[in-house]
Formats: sequence, structure tokens, C-alpha cells
Amino acid sequence: MTGMADELVHYDVVGGTATITLDSPHNRNALSAQLRRELSDSLAEAAADDAVRVIVLTHTGPVFCAGMDLKEARGAGAGDQGVNEFPRILEQLWTSPKPVVARLAGPARAGGIGMVAACDIAVAVPEATFAFSEVRIGVVPAIISLTVLPRLNPRAAHELFLTGDTFDARRAVEIGLLNSATADLDAEVARFVKSLAAGGPKALAATKALLSRPRPATPSDGFEEMLALSAKFFAGEEGQEGILAFAQKRKPNWVPQD
Repeated sequence: MTGMADELVHYDVVGGTATITLDSPHNRNALSAQLRRELSDSLAEAAADDAVRVIVLTHTGPVFCAGMDLKEARGAGAGDQGVNEFPRILEQLWTSPKPVVARLAGPARAGGIGMVAACDIAVAVPEATFAFSEVRIGVVPAIISLTVLPRLNPRAAHELFLTGDTFDARRAVEIGLLNSATADLDAEVARFVKSLAAGGPKALAATKALLSRPRPATPSDGFEEMLALSAKFFAGEEGQEGILAFAQKRKPNWVPQD
């Protein structure tokens, strides 16, 4: 166990929002073994806590995340590389039943971008920069491709994966990596958190799963399964509460109190 002063990841829950903060500025929040372990534990805790409605992934220091810790990678064999543990973190972000918002007050590189892409919503300051720098050091952006490529415009993905060139937040919005770039970062994150918390918890989890599933070849191929899912939620406890709240012109019982 590490003490509070030794933590590289902080976990805090206020008003239904779990804030997970990367706090390893000495190495630009690189994905060291300790940071990976603590981040995974925090994500698991947030997913299991019924009081948590939304997760915010943020950071201290000028950099969101520089990617894998290259000092730890140096000299290690393929089976001992820290990157072997990284898929679990991306999977936790991608499949979390609670919506995840990435808050970037600075740059992200390589694996850091993989985490941004795995989040449901991503917001950055205009000064934030990004780069798939893997090819520049002779490695491949293999693992992060699984979360990044579903987000990115294909032409942009080819260009940026192959060149390793740096791009800014404005372009990150244009190609689908970010939802927005704004100087008023906290207000934008708060806006998204409030909107996400207005959704039913079970409906949000099911909708996240829906967004990640393979698309049927034609709408007709999916109607039967989707009808069953829709009818289940219309008739379910959460759906009935939402319908009643709409009729009574009040907020549903899952919406956090202001």
C-alpha cells in the first residue's frame, strides 16, 4: 500500500462524480508500473460504486500523459514490458458502465492519446498538442490503435500514425479525437458531466455497450434484437420512472440534486 503522499493517482468522489487524477508530473504522467496499477484500481473502484454517475480523468502538471514510461521499458524483454498491462486500462475506460470524461490541460502523447480515445468525452485546452510518436522511436502504435482508430478520420489516422507529427487541439477536434477545445476547460467539463448525469444509470451503461457493438449489415438484421432491448427499458423500473417524471414535469430520481 502507498500513502497519500506516495500516490501517483488520486481518487475522489463528490456529488456523484469520481475524479481520477494522474499526479506524476516529474515524468510527465508517464505510464509507470505504479501509475498503471493505481489507475486501474481507481477505475475499478469507480465502476463498482453505485454512487458514482460520471468519471472524470484528469491530471496535475503541464502534461496529461506522455505515454509508456520509457525508462522502465529500456532493456526489458517482450514479456516484461509494461505495455502488456496497458490493454486492461484501455478496456476499463472503453467498457466502463459509467461515462468517462477526459480533461486535458496539456499535451498527450502515444499511450496517453490511447486513453483519451478510450474515454466517451474528451475536452482539452487550445494549447494542448498531440502526437503518435511511436514510429519516431521505432515502435508501433498497436494497442492504442484499437481505441484511436474508431474515433479518427481514416486519412488523418494514416498521416498521423505514419509521420508521428505533432498536431494541435483544433485539429484533434476536426478529426474526431476531441469533442471540444476551450480555454474555459472546467466549465466545459462541468457542462458534460451535468448532461451525462441526467441520463439513467442503467440506460447509460446499455447505451455505451450499444455504441461499441458491431453494426448489422442492414437495419433489418438488427431490428429484432434492438426491439427487445428497447421494450425492456421502456417497461423497466428506470424507464417507468423517467416516463413518470416527464409527465409530472420533474427530474427523474437518479439526477443528482443541485
